[in-house]
Amino acid sequence: MNVKEQILKMGEDALAASRELAKLSTRKKNSLLEAIAQELDAQRSFIQSENAKDLAAGKENGLNPAMLDRLELSDARIDGMMKGLRDVAVLNDPVGDEISLWNRPNGLEIRKVRVPIGVIGIIFESRPNVTCDAAALCLKTSNAVILRGGKEAIHSNLAIAKAMQIGGIAKGMPAHAIQLIPTIDREAVKVMCQMTDYLDLIIPRGGEGLIKAVMEMAHVPVIKHYKGVCHTYIDAAADLSMAWAIAENAKCQRPGVCNAMETLLVHKDIAEAFLPKMGELFAAQGVELRGDPTVCRYIPTAKPASEEDWYEEYLDLILAIRVVDGVDAAIAHINKYGSGHSDAIITQDEKSEKSFLAEVDSSSVYVNASTRFTDGAEFGMGVEIGISTDKLHARGPMGLEELTTYKFMIEGKGQIRK
Repeated sequence: MNVKEQILKMGEDALAASRELAKLSTRKKNSLLEAIAQELDAQRSFIQSENAKDLAAGKENGLNPAMLDRLELSDARIDGMMKGLRDVAVLNDPVGDEISLWNRPNGLEIRKVRVPIGVIGIIFESRPNVTCDAAALCLKTSNAVILRGGKEAIHSNLAIAKAMQIGGIAKGMPAHAIQLIPTIDREAVKVMCQMTDYLDLIIPRGGEGLIKAVMEMAHVPVIKHYKGVCHTYIDAAADLSMAWAIAENAKCQRPGVCNAMETLLVHKDIAEAFLPKMGELFAAQGVELRGDPTVCRYIPTAKPASEEDWYEEYLDLILAIRVVDGVDAAIAHINKYGSGHSDAIITQDEKSEKSFLAEVDSSSVYVNASTRFTDGAEFGMGVEIGISTDKLHARGPMGLEELTTYKFMIEGKGQIRK
């Protein structure tokens, strides 16, 4: 069986599984999630031994420290996957929820009700815990899922998927509800993107190159988890102690993730008071700074920034800094160079706060908090399927509701249309 035939067979099996998943009660789905969590724990040693193969290959192939960090499955991360499964189990199951109800003058009762999307394809890179998080959310919402991870995590992904299948099937999960494509052949992605008979939605998570490739090939609808060019703007009315702490956290706490800050904007009136100490804090963390002429004057170690730097998602300990004239200039910069992911203002001025919240065109907009909170778990949604930078049909962290669509259910008493 060639790659195309293999993927099409997986699609056919997933479609059949989705029909069976739609029949499962919430209680049954929650019991499956618990069984999967227990099997992950039972398979912990095997998962970590397979992960070690990926880490060794990554080091040999020159992956940077941030990417290796994303790849590693420590005990804490496996515990986190198990917790994520259990967190999803206790969340409300949106399937069957009544969105609205109304009656027509002719006596028809119309209900708008949440239902599963059907079969979801998820294409992702680097982070093997996505295998578990994505499958958990799909299972809870009665969606079958076909996962395609990156080559750098192939052993880890296969081990996690195997554990999930063993744990779930043993307790009654449809056999093909969770599938992971076992090949790293790029042909698999092309076939997935054009599998309109079986897939209802594709969600790509990864670098800009992956997203663009999927968009160019796709015949199936796509929700993009696009790059995170996240900004923090330090307003003239900012509490500087708060600003230093938030900016350091947003960049340094975990630089290789999409909600890490990539550009820092600073009001010109506080540049002299703010930038020198900020430069020292970043230097202590090993951050390479790239700034405009004003930034380079106050932080002599900063390198001159290019136009390309303002668009860049570094995913590393590199940061662009620009001094701006005020909140309007900050908003204009973000809306031009940003990716619609997450942006923050640090201010004690209510007018600046309101302008920033209303005018920044991003999925998540913060006041006096780190952009690192843009995350399904941090938003109380359990784990997430991704962070959509689209506007339809989902935006921002995608949890359970975002993995449903709806149907209209109409009840009558013999009405006919005249």
